Amino acid sequence: MPNGLNDEELSALDAHWRAANYLAVGQIYLLDGNPLLTEPLRPEHVKPRLLGHWGTSPGLNLVHTHLNRVVKARDVDAICVWGPGHGGPAVLANSWLEGSYTRTYPDITRDAPGMGRLFRQFSFPGGVPSHVAPETPGSIHEGGELGYALSHAYGAAFDNPGLLVACVIGDGEAETGPLAASWHGNKFLDPLHDGAVLPILHLNGYKIANPTVLARLPSDELDALLRGYGHDPIHVAGDEPADVHRAMAAAMDAALDRIAAIQQAARAEGAGTSADGARRPRWPMIVLRTPKGWTGPAEVDGLPVEGTWRAHQVPLPEVRTNPDHLRQLEEWLLSYRPAELFDDTGRPREQVLACVPSGDRRLGANPHTNGGLLLRDLPVPDLDGFAVRVDAPGTETHEPTRVLARLLERVMADTEERRDFRMVGPDETASNRLDAVYAASGKAWQERTLATDEDLDRHGRVMEILSEHTCQGWLEGYLLTGRHGLFSCYEAFVHIVDSMVNQHIKWLRTTRALPWRRPIASLNYLLTSHVWRQDHNGFSHQDPGFVDHVLNKSPEVVRVYFPPDANTLLSVADHVLRSRDYVNVIVAGKQPTFSWLDMDAARAHCARGAGIWEWAGTEDGSREPDVVLACAGDVPTQEVLAAAQLVRHHLPELAVRVVNVVDLARLLPEKEHPHGMSDAQYDALFTPDKPVIFAYHGYPWLVHRLAYRRSGHRDLHVRGYKEIGTTTTPFDMVVRNDLDRFRLVMDVIDRVPGLAVRAAPVRQLMEDARLRHHDWIRAHGVDLPEVADWRWVG
Repeated sequence: MPNGLNDEELSALDAHWRAANYLAVGQIYLLDGNPLLTEPLRPEHVKPRLLGHWGTSPGLNLVHTHLNRVVKARDVDAICVWGPGHGGPAVLANSWLEGSYTRTYPDITRDAPGMGRLFRQFSFPGGVPSHVAPETPGSIHEGGELGYALSHAYGAAFDNPGLLVACVIGDGEAETGPLAASWHGNKFLDPLHDGAVLPILHLNGYKIANPTVLARLPSDELDALLRGYGHDPIHVAGDEPADVHRAMAAAMDAALDRIAAIQQAARAEGAGTSADGARRPRWPMIVLRTPKGWTGPAEVDGLPVEGTWRAHQVPLPEVRTNPDHLRQLEEWLLSYRPAELFDDTGRPREQVLACVPSGDRRLGANPHTNGGLLLRDLPVPDLDGFAVRVDAPGTETHEPTRVLARLLERVMADTEERRDFRMVGPDETASNRLDAVYAASGKAWQERTLATDEDLDRHGRVMEILSEHTCQGWLEGYLLTGRHGLFSCYEAFVHIVDSMVNQHIKWLRTTRALPWRRPIASLNYLLTSHVWRQDHNGFSHQDPGFVDHVLNKSPEVVRVYFPPDANTLLSVADHVLRSRDYVNVIVAGKQPTFSWLDMDAARAHCARGAGIWEWAGTEDGSREPDVVLACAGDVPTQEVLAAAQLVRHHLPELAVRVVNVVDLARLLPEKEHPHGMSDAQYDALFTPDKPVIFAYHGYPWLVHRLAYRRSGHRDLHVRGYKEIGTTTTPFDMVVRNDLDRFRLVMDVIDRVPGLAVRAAPVRQLMEDARLRHHDWIRAHGVDLPEVADWRWVG
């Protein structure tokens, strides 16, 4: 045999593949009444609504069958990321065959009744989705997430030196921008400390209705493209099952031999990468060409189906009403010879299972695909050793993210041996003032280095690539396989991963209802270089809307924090790094910011999520406040405190309450979010009937949306970003958006009953200050001295 397969092995592989194909077709079409076709197929055996996708399933079944073979023969610790959309029938079929599905769902037994239940539940009310999903054992990737499979695979392989991560990439998915960038993951894969990724590009020629680009490229051009990405492609093609089985087995053996040689060279012989003079290894990959809808109906209603786009979804759409379609379906199912594959009780025969590994080596049972099983607590040190000293509020400034970086450096150092914490970001770690972490771990890099390079490290755990999609995918794959991490990004450009975070939030929400899915470490975002301090980048870098996007999602999963200074940032970071099953968004500045709270006060304030800063207001306890000045975000906090100081000076008779909000979800009712406040709590904090002037970091309507049910909403006036941006001074940004201290004082005067006439001279002073600011910055290029030199004086 060309690849060492004997006739018995070939027959067993083909039997397993045919069994998986039979089960895939059955899931798309059949109810539970006649799963083994022991009686003639009738319309009532068929689902009333046919939902599912056949076209990619036979190719996925082939890959799964051959992965089984090498995993069993070589005792490989392996998982697979199934990239093609709606490949659920194939992966569910293989999970049922290997027994991992029954282990997870005991009612779906591995016999005829269980087969019937497997069929019925697929794309059926109360059942399971048509794509690979959280409900699918062995999955870490939602099948509908086209574009992210390969970055998820690399994330899973980082710091998993014994793991092989196969990744099937559909040729439709291969056309997406995120997938195109993710080919470069091989430049960051350390053969010493990381596992291996085996990309399998599955070319079946078509998307939903159109040909795919890579499938139509001339073979030599495609090969050159993949070699240009740094891979060593192995090509498998054909439509004759026996020939394809032989070629696929040979390809798998060659790929795993090559991977073993690369890893042995790095681990046993000490060979490295460009960092020590050797060349980066060329990792193998497989290009698999099979017909779309392979082994399905060749022709339906006189039109070609197999090998065309018509095989994408349901090749026979009228089975219940068209006798010819019903006959073709029966012939199709019987073509797999189910009596040879399943015994009289519906159990898979011994030959079918000959290639299937056992225990945790099964692809549907590998613990890496249920990462919470492997997760260890992150060693976050005590915060007191990293806190800044605050003798009095608002007298000294610190760069919050630089303060946080010292904590992250310790976390990185304390995980050096266990290697289960990584930071990712699009070339912004140093820009975001987090570069202290380089003292504990440099930036991962497997390409050649130059004398002018700094902090590059072939074993590094700081990941930087100018692709937010790739950063997100790496981190998701890392978290889903039981590790911890942090994604730092410029606030305006995290929007690039909106769709990806959507899917991760949905994944987490779904897994909360699956008791067998163990909690994983939270996906933590640190958004900095934010809207109010993009002094030189200007309008293109000014967008605070990611928070709006996230807070539209499942409330049990999402959390949003606006720490106003360095110590509150430390407290929030401590919380999110220890948390499980959340998507946490922290918005914090990197520029020098006043420190308001010492560490003990910061802990208490963050635990409350929102609270009164008594030292900043003028309440004396003898009466209710006349007005509430509220804030969320570092710049809005400074403007509110400056406004409170102006009110204290110009309107000393006014009772002012200052409220700072760290946890934005506190504004929601307790029935709508786990962190929400009751109406009584909200009214006690913000009052039920007094004016509330709220300075908010982002778009003001979000605060209105969160608080619209509150009794005091009619008195709530929110200032925030109004999509007015440019390259200008820091204070001019807040003036342009009416968030500045002078505007806030004017709002107080306008909204406190009876104050407008009495305080008209003060209002005029505030308006004059705004006009002076306008002229000053155009003459001097910097902010007014009274703004630039401002300090809090209580």
